[in-house]
Amino acid sequence: MESQNLTGISQFYLLGLSEDPELEPLLFELFLSIYLISVCGNLFIILAVSSDPHLHSPMYFFLCNLSLTDIGFISTTVPKMLINIHTQSKSISYEGCLIQASFFYLFACLDSMFLTVMAYDRFVAICQPLHYTIIMNPRLCGLLVLVSFLISLLDSLLHMSMVSQLTFCIDVEVPNFFCDPPKLFNLACSNTSTYTILVFLFGSFFGGVPVSGILYSYIQIISSILRVSSSGGRYKAFSTCGSHLLVVFLFYGTGLGVYLSSSISSSARKVTVASVMYTVVTPMLNPFIYSLRNRDTKRALRRLLCKAT
Repeated sequence: MESQNLTGISQFYLLGLSEDPELEPLLFELFLSIYLISVCGNLFIILAVSSDPHLHSPMYFFLCNLSLTDIGFISTTVPKMLINIHTQSKSISYEGCLIQASFFYLFACLDSMFLTVMAYDRFVAICQPLHYTIIMNPRLCGLLVLVSFLISLLDSLLHMSMVSQLTFCIDVEVPNFFCDPPKLFNLACSNTSTYTILVFLFGSFFGGVPVSGILYSYIQIISSILRVSSSGGRYKAFSTCGSHLLVVFLFYGTGLGVYLSSSISSSARKVTVASVMYTVVTPMLNPFIYSLRNRDTKRALRRLLCKAT
């Protein structure tokens, strides 16, 4: 098959979740509902925290940044899919595909970084409660958010610099509903062995370091909680970490499941359906997890809704 440089390709084709025309109206309504629920839910979290002075603490400051990231994460993939379903078109321009993949890496890495920062915040709150306000001062909180953004931007730029060097065949069909970077590497006509090694190294660093930080924080947290004599104190300490742990398991569990299924399963359709979990479902569930498991957040949401009505 004739091949040409990526800059000569005008568009890619996103195969989406289904090729059945009868399912497309149902998929459009389903994903539009999920998108609106996700955006509104995360916006409610941000508004509730901003409007309640009792929630002006480092933990909720990081939660607001996580909610903003989730809005960006789901907005990277779902709107384009909805447009393609509505217009009955599967095409995406070369520039659009590159931008989408770039923002996908940016927000995915930001999610991972903020979950790590929130784990560190819980570690300081439980293991060093007397020094919490001194350590987690506004300057450090702002610095942690800035460093998280810069690391995520670096990760995105490194991956996109590699994707831009690939050579593709004409009429590239991406077996997903968005420009999934690993799929782009698999579809390249040129030799990608060097790029695959670099992607593995970058993934090990940008993914392994946050996971290691989260594991270390919770090992210290659990050992500190087990030293608490009263059962009430242990329950209170665990309850402060419950929501964060659920989100961590949801994000990393679904993401890991997708890439394990892609290496085991030969069905591209099954892998595409599995990728919906961490790109679409996880950003939608996060605000529900934090609002339903956190009494302070529920109280702030009630006050916000009372003001609105």
